[in-house]
Amino acid sequence: MNFNLSEEQAMIKDSVARFIADGYDFDQRTKNVAMEHGFNPSNWQTFAELGWLSIPFPSAFGGFGGSAVDTMVIMEEFGKGLVAEPYVATVLLFGGLLARSGDGEIQQELIASIIDGSLQGGFAYHERQSRFELSDVKTTAVADGDRYRLTGEKTVVFNGAAANKLIVSARTAGDQCDENGISLFLIDTEADGVSVTAYPMMDGQQAANISLNNVGDAQLIGELHQGFGLMQTVVSDAMLALCAEAQGIMQKLTETTVEYSKTRKQFGTVIGSFQALQHRMVDMFVAGEQARSLLFRAVCSASANSQYANKDLLALKVMIGRAGKLIGGEAIQLHGGMGITDELSVGHYVKRLMMINTTFGDADYNQRKFIKLSAELD
Repeated sequence: MNFNLSEEQAMIKDSVARFIADGYDFDQRTKNVAMEHGFNPSNWQTFAELGWLSIPFPSAFGGFGGSAVDTMVIMEEFGKGLVAEPYVATVLLFGGLLARSGDGEIQQELIASIIDGSLQGGFAYHERQSRFELSDVKTTAVADGDRYRLTGEKTVVFNGAAANKLIVSARTAGDQCDENGISLFLIDTEADGVSVTAYPMMDGQQAANISLNNVGDAQLIGELHQGFGLMQTVVSDAMLALCAEAQGIMQKLTETTVEYSKTRKQFGTVIGSFQALQHRMVDMFVAGEQARSLLFRAVCSASANSQYANKDLLALKVMIGRAGKLIGGEAIQLHGGMGITDELSVGHYVKRLMMINTTFGDADYNQRKFIKLSAELD
């Protein structure tokens, strides 16, 4: 099988890599996450100008019509640069739901605004009690003419503070944990009854809790009661992208640790000459390459719409969680006490890996899902 990038994909990769090398070093990244919404708006406009925001969207909406491979290329480079701008939240989650919803007029208008960088969005799906279960939804929607009124609370909404609009999951039928009976609604964050409480996450990026108090004028996205399937599809796309980001982070941590071992001296010699430490760095490299192999498999399965695509994705998420813990832990230990300080980038990369592990289910949760799905497919 040919794993070489196409000419266009290589150009995308080089474009992102140059952007990070020229203006997104660790010091600049620290300044970016200290801004009001946890990222630099001017960078977002640069993303729009370079066409990165259009890549996942079909050409019918003015997009590039990119595949899972194109998204992987972008996210892996973002991981290496520890990019904080809300690409996953706005483009892949919010934009992905719009693109797959089938609501043509809304799609054309809002996706065009995402592509030109003028619209920030978010997906409000998580609730206090739901943990990793997408189907555990207490937020309710009640019909009000041809629109709906929403009541409930959503937590850990990525990009929630910066978002102009949100897509919210709410229950329109069934019991609290039923997959059937969940619908998706588009709301404006400035609407009456919407309360936003923003806070920084451990990786420096921002999230928000969204309180919905009888919020009116909510517009149905997709089919009534059938939002769970749409959610699953888009979340799978985003999960694959996050795994690609993690792959970039793990590669960066391994390379940084190896370079550090060539300069840090102990007992009169560089620590990279100690065989015991060499073995540990080899373990880091091997863990990263194992994860990369599963990443390629999952991306190929997704691109081909394979019946095993979900199984491959779950296996990848488990491997990313396991490999990320090993590589992150070794990177910190081999850098010594300074590895976890705020002044050094290593600890920030590790914190981002920890956040990726817990987003859409940690390694243990996804391993249980993998075992269950494997039994069903056998």
